[in-house]
Amino acid sequence: MPDLLLELFSEEIPARMQAKAADDLRRMVTEKLVAEGLVYEGAKAFATPRRLALTVHGIPARQPDLKTERRGPKMGAPDAAVQGFLKATGLKSLDEAKIQKDPKGDFYIALIEKPGRAAIDVIADMIPVIIRTFPWPKSMRWGARSAKSGALTWVRPLHAITATFGLETEEPDVVKFSVDGIEAGQTTYGHRFMAPSAISVRRFEDYEAKLKAAKVILDPQARKDIILEDAKELAFAQGLELVEDQVLLDEVSGLVEWPVVMMGSFEKEFLSIPDEVIRATIRNNQKCFVVKDPKTGKLTNKFVLTANIEAPDGGKTIVAGNERVIRPRLSDAKFFYETDLKTRLEDRLPKFEQIVFHEKLGTQAERIKRIERLAAEIAPLVGADVEKTKRAARLAKADLLTEVVGEFPELQGLMGKYYALAQGEDASVAAASEEHWKPQGPTDRVPTDPVSVAVALADKLDTLVGFWIIDEKPTGSKDPFALRRAALGVVRTILTLNRPLNLLKLFDEACALFPPKLPGEENTEAYAAHLLSQKPDTGPARSERYYVSLELLGFFADRLKVQLREQGARHDLVDSVFALDDDDDLLRIVRRVEALGKFLDSDDGKNLLAGTKRASNILSIEEKKDKRTFDGAPDAALYRLDEEKTLAAAIDQVKAEASAAVAKEDFAGAMSAMAKLRPAVDAFFDKVKVNDDDPKVRENRLKLLNEIRAATRAVADFSRIEG
Repeated sequence: MPDLLLELFSEEIPARMQAKAADDLRRMVTEKLVAEGLVYEGAKAFATPRRLALTVHGIPARQPDLKTERRGPKMGAPDAAVQGFLKATGLKSLDEAKIQKDPKGDFYIALIEKPGRAAIDVIADMIPVIIRTFPWPKSMRWGARSAKSGALTWVRPLHAITATFGLETEEPDVVKFSVDGIEAGQTTYGHRFMAPSAISVRRFEDYEAKLKAAKVILDPQARKDIILEDAKELAFAQGLELVEDQVLLDEVSGLVEWPVVMMGSFEKEFLSIPDEVIRATIRNNQKCFVVKDPKTGKLTNKFVLTANIEAPDGGKTIVAGNERVIRPRLSDAKFFYETDLKTRLEDRLPKFEQIVFHEKLGTQAERIKRIERLAAEIAPLVGADVEKTKRAARLAKADLLTEVVGEFPELQGLMGKYYALAQGEDASVAAASEEHWKPQGPTDRVPTDPVSVAVALADKLDTLVGFWIIDEKPTGSKDPFALRRAALGVVRTILTLNRPLNLLKLFDEACALFPPKLPGEENTEAYAAHLLSQKPDTGPARSERYYVSLELLGFFADRLKVQLREQGARHDLVDSVFALDDDDDLLRIVRRVEALGKFLDSDDGKNLLAGTKRASNILSIEEKKDKRTFDGAPDAALYRLDEEKTLAAAIDQVKAEASAAVAKEDFAGAMSAMAKLRPAVDAFFDKVKVNDDDPKVRENRLKLLNEIRAATRAVADFSRIEG
């Protein structure tokens, strides 16, 4: 079957847009092909700075013929209806229609045959539409066409379109169409400087090979491989090691069509700057890689650049030009760093009084005070020194006002650590400046130093509680303040810490640090009443903020489910444990979920779950029938069968043993106790008729079933477990 080759040749496409643009081109073309009945075998898209390219293999030469039936009016219908039917279906007379029998009468049926079109004609119609509606994040008009009504907008000026279609064994045809005066053909162009002449291409293999001969590597991954391998070899040849950077590699590969790797250098005096500042300066300003000494792990005064040309002088001019630009950039960075060192971190804090964190949550200075107080409360719980924690919390945000962080925001926290160490702070206090921001994503590391843990938890809890109080919670896919990430960070930190923490108490303490009424905080009483209505079993009236804490606890339950699901745990087991509403210690909940999962994998667990669900189903049916619940202890005097007595005794024993085990956080022991219920439950359902003819006996047996449900709730709500 024929193949399609499509290339859109333009001025330089921004590197950050290329990968998505290639994927969008593949998606839009292939979806349209399938919609037109042209099911293809495979497709692959490519991008270079000056072109988007697509090859689609195995496209049918023609669309399939379509045969459809269209139902018309009844026999004997008015002439106007008949004429409308004939006109709509293209029939000359009713003699060409079929008659379909129907209980409501006999109807005319038109058989409409639509012959398939040649695939090349379908493609010629669809590609101009795709080009005109291409979803660039930004686009532009240009030249004389910019004044035309309806002129093409594209990310950069579009110069040429290559489109061929044909069998591998034959000369392909050009797909005939034009867009804004640009005629599709089979001509493309090589490297802008080294091979700018026009190239005539036929199909993809021919196209890719001729581009390579014209100094263009079409495949982005191939360009990445060349850059990475050549950079490693160049560094290795000088006894150095490349500092790999995947994000930078992705960007650089989108800046060149013919990568040529070279090495430059800078003055050694700049090595007095922290390595991260050197790397950020060279990376951000010149898109170059840095190299290190493998023996010391420290950066050297070398860098690796990627040119887009094989220069006649071997690249000396290009290297010199990059060195000439990097030198003043490093000089600026050195000045910023040395200037920052002249001011102590605590001396910067007064400026935070003029910086608003959020219009409803006050200034950064107020927030820092809250974090300091909350961190001091958390410190003993995580094994941190209280005074060091307070000091760390006070200084943790100070580097946001430094010159280096102002220039390179990605270095926030890290520079705080360097500045803290430089002014003689304790190592734990300094580390907290960097680590309190972590984790910033699911793969980021979690803080482990107790001081860092206390400050990190306080920082995230203050954020979460604050935005909850002003009712700025995540909705749907919207989470502008990254509250889901903050909550997941708290969850991961607590689980890594492996210490019990009372979340509800921490929420309450964080809430108490905010003023009774915040600016813009309205209808708090109504909001609290709403939350209370969702949890009617919360007991006597509590403070308004308490109900905010309750809702926030539910939000954390959802984050914990996400975390456990990623680790392979079942979400229904998490639901079953959280449904008890008797524990807000994430570590205990996780241990209980793990023990429950192991128990349910055993035969005892599976059978007990089946028995418990059977008891719950019977109770639900009978409670609905009687319009009442069967609470209360069963009457031992009404037991008629030994199986009832055995089950009652087993329930009493299991309740006591499981509750005692849970109290000691021996969740495996609690599950072992639950296993003792299994034979008694099996025997009960095997021998006992629950709906006895005697109403009193029936009620007593239903109460006994309710006791099964109550006994299992010592470890989990079995009704929420699937299976």
